Amino acid sequence: MPELVYAVVTDAPVHIQELSKLVANPHSGAVVTFCGDVRDHDGGKEVASLLYEIHPSAPEQIKLITQSIMGRFEIEKVAVAHRYGDIAIGETAFAVAVSAAHRQAAFDACAAIVDEVKAKLPIWKHQKFTDGSDEWVNCA
Repeated sequence: MPELVYAVVTDAPVHIQELSKLVANPHSGAVVTFCGDVRDHDGGKEVASLLYEIHPSAPEQIKLITQSIMGRFEIEKVAVAHRYGDIAIGETAFAVAVSAAHRQAAFDACAAIVDEVKAKLPIWKHQKFTDGSDEWVNCA
């Protein structure tokens, strides 16, 4: 059975290298990671700043969402983190690390976890654009 070694929603910086170290182990020949960084554009507009707000249930939900996916794959360990608050352009907002004996299982599980967290985690993104406009997006 896969092990969820780390699952947090945090206002602290997220570092993919730390998540990768948490899932590495002698049984795994593959560690696959995803790192979602804040970009400087969206929908053809230049992003000036970004804020993520969370529902109070988000810390527990990230665990439940991740656990609901893990058993579908032959993987060893998973670590996942999503940041909230003001996040600077170029910083990591969302990261996932998955270890497995073989790379395909790790790739598939990582992609599934990313997709499911983005679809179900109760978090909202507020983007402010350089043209003075802004938008709220219900996504991770």
